[in-house]
Amino acid sequence: MRHFLKAGYVAIAACMLPTLPAHAEGALAIFNWGDYISDEMVKKFEAKYDVKVTVDTYDSNETMLAKLQSGISGYDLAVPGDYMVEILIQEGLIEKVEPNTFENYGNLEPKWADVYWDPGRHYSVPWVWGTTSFTVSTKVYKGDVDTLAVMFDPPEELRGRINLLRDVNDVINAALRYLDLPRCNETPEDLKKVQALLADLKPSVKSFAYESKELAESGEVDLAQIWNGKAYIARQGRPELQYAYPKEGYTGWMDNLVVVKGAPNLENAKLFMNFLMDPENAAMMTNFTGYPNGVLGSEKFVNADLRDSHEYRPPEGAPDPEFVKVCNETVIKLYDRVWTNFLK
Repeated sequence: MRHFLKAGYVAIAACMLPTLPAHAEGALAIFNWGDYISDEMVKKFEAKYDVKVTVDTYDSNETMLAKLQSGISGYDLAVPGDYMVEILIQEGLIEKVEPNTFENYGNLEPKWADVYWDPGRHYSVPWVWGTTSFTVSTKVYKGDVDTLAVMFDPPEELRGRINLLRDVNDVINAALRYLDLPRCNETPEDLKKVQALLADLKPSVKSFAYESKELAESGEVDLAQIWNGKAYIARQGRPELQYAYPKEGYTGWMDNLVVVKGAPNLENAKLFMNFLMDPENAAMMTNFTGYPNGVLGSEKFVNADLRDSHEYRPPEGAPDPEFVKVCNETVIKLYDRVWTNFLK
């Protein structure tokens, strides 16, 4: 998630490349979000390296963090969001495997080669990346969707038909953008404005749920806060849905592949990291999830309908997504208080 990115690109000399086994065997255990990995890609990896891949799932970065903090996970790889990678590094919960020296690292788009959560990419490689905004039924609402006013000051036809993500940061950051206030905000007057805005909005909210795709696609709601890949998939079942690129801004994010500290199958984990940075393999992930992958040369393998879609490729003039860094403990506690009051 972010646009605090450096465009630096690191060219790796062949003599610096680590020696990865040409053939492996055994197992690989991945801890991942639900429904977030291409079976086609996994089968290709298993066949190439004679490695059996298993996948366990979690529903939030914080759930994943708690499991790794327990020290008895048994996983080799995990897929944390950008800000969570920074936390995992600080807590010593992932291996410094130097993926920036792997054979396929040169395939990364330059803007993803040096990022705030892992400067120089010593711990992580991109999984996929995307944006968080909202999608609207254009049969129900026929006005301009590219403004946060549609969500925070909804017209009559959308009231009571809105789903917000059950996520404190996604909702509060959107509210701060709408009010033209800074992120990671601990100013009492600003947070009072956020609390008042959310209180006015609440009667128009039908649900708070991560199942935005299902709710939007089924017609249970007509405005759903959602991620762009899920919005694309939802539109396949409900063509009138339009993903918004609000003029006030919207969130960018990246999920990343990391090696868990003490990974039982360390070499296989490194192989999978390198495998994911191959353009054809990265495209399998994009075709499955609906999100860009950050690997040069992969787009020629991406399904044309997805590659050219409104959700995948923002229109000319849309603002760049904002990648929001992790806030300090004071801000986190203040946001939790605002969020708790909103949900009452």
